Amino acid sequence: MRPSKTSYQAASYLLLSLLLLTGCSTSDQQSRDTEPTDSPKAKPRIGLIMKSLANEFFATMEQGAVEHQAANSNQYDLICNGIKDETDLSRQVALVNEMVATNIDAIVIAPADSKALIPCLRRAMEAGVIVINIDNQLDKEVMRRESIKIPFVGPDNRTGARMVGDYLAQKLSEGDEVAILEGKTTAFNGIQRRAGFMDAAEAAGLNIVSSQSADWETNKANTITLSILSEYPNLKAILASNDSMALGAIAAIKSAGRSGEVQVVGFDNITAMKELIEDGTVLATADQHAADLAVFGIETALKLLNQPKSTVEDVQTPVDLIVKAVE
Repeated sequence: MRPSKTSYQAASYLLLSLLLLTGCSTSDQQSRDTEPTDSPKAKPRIGLIMKSLANEFFATMEQGAVEHQAANSNQYDLICNGIKDETDLSRQVALVNEMVATNIDAIVIAPADSKALIPCLRRAMEAGVIVINIDNQLDKEVMRRESIKIPFVGPDNRTGARMVGDYLAQKLSEGDEVAILEGKTTAFNGIQRRAGFMDAAEAAGLNIVSSQSADWETNKANTITLSILSEYPNLKAILASNDSMALGAIAAIKSAGRSGEVQVVGFDNITAMKELIEDGTVLATADQHAADLAVFGIETALKLLNQPKSTVEDVQTPVDLIVKAVE
């Protein structure tokens, strides 16, 4: 007896319903035929949250991460985001919460503030998200109070700043007046860079006449430097805690007619520094390898995702002194 047309339609409808329910494609079915006990494992999704993308350092960081994901597209998916400026803390908190809501597997974050981000990161961890801290180290005491431990993957900022400061000191004399442009005062990397500059200045007997925060920003650094130059006409150098502030200091020095009289050093080795170092406008900066920094964090996150029971301690990444090439 031949099956009726109605029987064929019923069977076809049942098969289609099963396919829709399981989401199975042809390639999926072939995989199941060869490996009947294993279902395809979804790639983990990693979120990269940076500080201001207006700062070239973080734009370079993002590009390095995007290129790494493209070369390892079979291992993970990447979602990148940043904030409008270094002080937009509430937006960075919102980005963490938004990523958690999308069931992200891991967050790699360069926090705008070393303390204020910790509660929302704790909540992310409670939701099962792996969190890796890069660039600006989270406050260990606050993490202890929140009963969490987040590995820091990044350079020793104090050592990097000390190298830059020591190099500057070789060009100055004991007792010379210098000033420091600090980063955000609640950012651990800013605190550490200031400490490194002070270590070098004190070791060389330099006179630190001013140390003020310009919040990592070029315009603020310009305004503050103009004020410092007016108040201290014998100033010999500005130690800027990032290159964006160094650019503001350079513009102020030029505006005050003091070019060639006041040395400038920075930190980050953004593109603009290369030419300025070679022509002598900037004496030195520190390179913490922006293009690789997020990648180091992503690789650490992948290790924890692939080995759930493993633990990762802090990972120290390179920081190098950058000066004019020897001719």
